[in-house]
Amino acid sequence: MAKDTFLNRKITLNLKGELLDLSRPCVMGILNLTPDSFYSNSRMSSIDAALERTEICLNEGAAFIDIGAYSSRPGADEVTTDEELKRMIPAIEAISKRFPEAKLSIDTFRAKVAKESIEAGAHLINDISGGNLDEQMFETVAALAVPYILMHMLGTPQTMQQKPVYKNIGLEVVNYLAEKLSILKTLGVKDIILDPGFGFAKNTTHNYQLFNQLENLDVFGLPVLVGISRKSMIYKLLGTTAEEALNGTTVLNTIALQKGASILRVHDVRAAVECITIVEKMQQSRN
Repeated sequence: MAKDTFLNRKITLNLKGELLDLSRPCVMGILNLTPDSFYSNSRMSSIDAALERTEICLNEGAAFIDIGAYSSRPGADEVTTDEELKRMIPAIEAISKRFPEAKLSIDTFRAKVAKESIEAGAHLINDISGGNLDEQMFETVAALAVPYILMHMLGTPQTMQQKPVYKNIGLEVVNYLAEKLSILKTLGVKDIILDPGFGFAKNTTHNYQLFNQLENLDVFGLPVLVGISRKSMIYKLLGTTAEEALNGTTVLNTIALQKGASILRVHDVRAAVECITIVEKMQQSRN
């Protein structure tokens, strides 16, 4: 267990001139503008539904709303850039108008979508591909001067689960992130969040091996995002479904916090906030 990791770490993100303190972990609520995301209850089919979902997440304590308009589940259908923008931009504009305090993260691997989303009111970019699926992404993030979530993934959402192979997954993920960080820092990107990419180009065994080595990411001195909410690494192991995976999600979120995670990306905000409160109390009680 990382000793008092998230109580001692002082990290801030610059969100368009407003500093967000990550010395205490926070929650990122998932908002999917897609018809095919793996967890059906997360799919929002209208602006009104997106606004309702945002209000619930904020009221339950979410620091961020992560908006996705392209499903990244294994084998997901391809979505054009125009369709992604058609889904994304009206939602950002509506949420920004109704909830100006909301900090919006944009789940996209396309530089054009990233740029137009930030211009529409979003605050940071969450790129599942680590810049691999759009060579303009890193330069775009640098020019926008916004925080960037750097995730580990191999291949594409359509191919990533086709027999992924690792000799040492913990070391390989660290090396991958180190190479990407070098490029980003050369370009002048200052606020970077690391995501080991659970469920992306990894089978169940890989996911748990990587989770067990989560503290390895401490070497970078950067905030770490963990996104395991209701994923197959939980429900396939337990022989259930995504709809029944909240308990398993809570267990892993608790362990992630003990291992130093700064951000929990989840479908169930209230449960994750409660995890933070309890783990924080346990940390304080040792002092």
